[in-house]
Amino acid sequence: MVMRWKARCPLGLPLLLILAFATAATVTPPVIAARTGADQPRVNPQAQTMAAFEKRVAEYVALHRKLEATLPNLPKEATPQQIDEHQRALGKLIQQARASAKPGDLFTPAMRKIVRELLGKVFRGPGGRQVKASILDEYTENAPVQVNSRYPDTVPLSTVPPQVLQNLPTLPEDLEYRFVGDRLILLDAHAHIIADYVEKVFP
Repeated sequence: MVMRWKARCPLGLPLLLILAFATAATVTPPVIAARTGADQPRVNPQAQTMAAFEKRVAEYVALHRKLEATLPNLPKEATPQQIDEHQRALGKLIQQARASAKPGDLFTPAMRKIVRELLGKVFRGPGGRQVKASILDEYTENAPVQVNSRYPDTVPLSTVPPQVLQNLPTLPEDLEYRFVGDRLILLDAHAHIIADYVEKVFP
């Protein structure tokens, strides 16, 4: 009996090893998967929101330039009247193309939150009161602001201090940041149209 057991023992050993390897193989994949997931880079929500904003702005500018290309070019030494006529003609084209435009099309709720946070640091920081005072220096009336409407002709264009511009996403030359009271607007400079705005930007 002993001799027979010893003769069969070597045959059983590989079977045990095969079973052990098979068990290890079924356990290894989840560990590898867990490591792979942990190695994936994290997405910065703020950077993602700002990149999406810049993409929407680029799409708006593409529309602006497409429409402006259908109008006669202004002469190099255009008169104020010619400039005004060009602005109004382009403004009408943009208003027609964006007939359904509404607040939040460019400044989404997430982007509005970021704008308020970025400007809050400026206005709460050193010299913040002076920066705010320079913005509101010529603002004397509670002018209405509406997306896709012409900027109020009776309201002077506000100053936009460098401290503000340094903290906001850079815009193409077709668009400008301006303030109307406590609202930051996205102004189409060539069409004199309000593309979008953020309310309550002063802390």
